[in-house]
Amino acid sequence: MPDIMNKPLPLVDQFSRTISYLRLSLTDRCNLRCMYCMPQEDEGRDSELKTGKFLPHTELLSYEELLRIVKLAVGMGMNKLRLTGGEPLVRKGVLDFIHQLSAIKGLDEIRLTTNGVLLAKYAKQLAAEGVKHINVSLDTLVPEKFHKITGKGLFQEVWNGLMTAANLGFKVKINVVAMKGVNDDEFRDFANLALDYPFQVRFIEFMPVGDKSSWQREQFISADDIQSMFSAIGKLTPFTRRNMDGPARVFELESADGRKGSVGFISPISHHFCDQCNRLRLTSEGKLRSCLLNDQESDLKGLLRSGASDKEIISIIRQTILDKPQGHSLQSTLEGEERTTCGGRMSRIGG
Repeated sequence: MPDIMNKPLPLVDQFSRTISYLRLSLTDRCNLRCMYCMPQEDEGRDSELKTGKFLPHTELLSYEELLRIVKLAVGMGMNKLRLTGGEPLVRKGVLDFIHQLSAIKGLDEIRLTTNGVLLAKYAKQLAAEGVKHINVSLDTLVPEKFHKITGKGLFQEVWNGLMTAANLGFKVKINVVAMKGVNDDEFRDFANLALDYPFQVRFIEFMPVGDKSSWQREQFISADDIQSMFSAIGKLTPFTRRNMDGPARVFELESADGRKGSVGFISPISHHFCDQCNRLRLTSEGKLRSCLLNDQESDLKGLLRSGASDKEIISIIRQTILDKPQGHSLQSTLEGEERTTCGGRMSRIGG
C-alpha cells in the first residue's frame, strides 16, 4: 500500500489552485539572442545587452542552493520540475545537477525547455538521467529567418537536436511564438512538421515581457485567429484535458491525405488561463515568482545566504503561494489602454 500517511497535503492558494509545479531558471546566459527575449536596444543588435550583459556567476544560485530549494518544495508537495533559462544547457555541470535532482524522492518529473542548439550533444545523457519531456523553442523553419530572429546562424544545430530527440524517443513539444509579419507565413509548414514527425507543435501568443520588450501590437496574433487558419489545413479534434496538462488547448490535426499530428494553442493574453495555473518560478537571480506576468517576488537567495533555516524558507514559499494573484491585466494592452508589461527580463525569469 502507498504510504499515504506521510504524503504532504496539496499546496493550495487562496483561489483554490493546487501548486504542484516548480520552474527553475538555471542561468540568464544563452547562446542565442532572440529578438523578444533579449530585446533590441537603441544601439541595435550589437548593443551591450545583445552581446551578453549577464549576471555574474556569484549572483546565480549554486547547484547546492537549488537542490536545497527543490528538496524543500518537493517535501511540501510539489512533484513536477522544469529547467529553463536563458539556455539551461549552457550552464557548466548541468547534467550532474540533473542526476542529483533525479535522486530526490517524490519528484516525479524533470522536464527541460531548451532552444535546441546543444540538444544533439546532450540528448543521450539527458535520457539516461530520466528526462523524457523536452520543449524546444523554435519560431521559424527557414534558416535565414532563424538567423534574423535569433541573431545566430544555428538552425541546422537545432534541427539535428530535434531529430536526435525524436530518435531517442523523447516527448517533444515545439514552442512557436506567433508574430504577424514575422512567421505567420509558416504556420502551414509547422502544421506539416506536426503531421510528419512525433512532435506536438504549440503556437504561443506574443507577450509584452520586459521593460525593453520588442512587442508591438501590430505583430500580435490571437490564438483564436491562429486556430481558425488551421481549418484550411485539416480537421481539428480537441483532446480531453487532464489535470496535469499545461496551458495549451491541444488538438489532433488530421490532414486531407490522412496524416495525423498534435497541435496546441496557448493564449496568455486573449484568453488567459490563470485559473488553471499550478506553478511557481524561481528566477536565475534567486527570486521566487508566483506569476510570469507579475513582478512581485520573494528573495530566496537573500534568505539562503543569510543563514535562513528550512522552516523560514518553507514559510516564504507558502506565503508566495498565498500571494499568487488571481490573474494579470495584459488583455488591456490589446484594447487600446496604456501598455501593461512585466518588467522582468524573460531570460532571467525563465521562459
